[in-house]
Amino acid sequence: MPPHPDPARNPDPDQGPAPARHHGARRADEAGPARAGLDRTGVLARQITAALTAADHTVAVAESLTGGRLATVLADAPGAGRAFLGGVVAYATDLKSTLLHVDATLLAEEGPVHPEVAAQMAQGIRSITGATYALATTGVAGPAPQDGRPVGTVYIALAGPHTTATAEPRPRTDRRETIQDDTVVAALQLLHDLLRPGNAARPP
Repeated sequence: MPPHPDPARNPDPDQGPAPARHHGARRADEAGPARAGLDRTGVLARQITAALTAADHTVAVAESLTGGRLATVLADAPGAGRAFLGGVVAYATDLKSTLLHVDATLLAEEGPVHPEVAAQMAQGIRSITGATYALATTGVAGPAPQDGRPVGTVYIALAGPHTTATAEPRPRTDRRETIQDDTVVAALQLLHDLLRPGNAARPP
């Protein structure tokens, strides 16, 4: 009689993946970027692109700790050329001032990880590109704190025609990749929520 198949090795495709075994292996949310989070960015980017295109609106991005990840997911969405204008990765503090026109005094007094810095980054890239909306990310992805801000401190901003909104998302872990991935999702979600039917007339 043949041995019974191991369901963990040979999961029934109709039943979904078998539960992960815990023999010293890391959980999925601890082993590299979260798959669900990465899938969600694609869905959000597609929906944002469709909504912006339908309204004849555009978006641009200014990034620090996300290092271009936000621009990449928007550029990868089908039809991105009609809605995504581009972005600036201002990783170094001084570039936030010279490229994005963030107030130098603010940077000197508060450092680059501050909600007003995120707001001015978004306003700066919106002014530079002429986009309808602009997103910005800044924070501490680690491995060490920065200017007294602990790892996992994140600020995002959305600038629009009427005003600028900021938020402080809370990453799920203090792992660098998770912080970056969760920040991208949070920024996309901020714009996605604004573009939902019934919200388009509201600030920003």
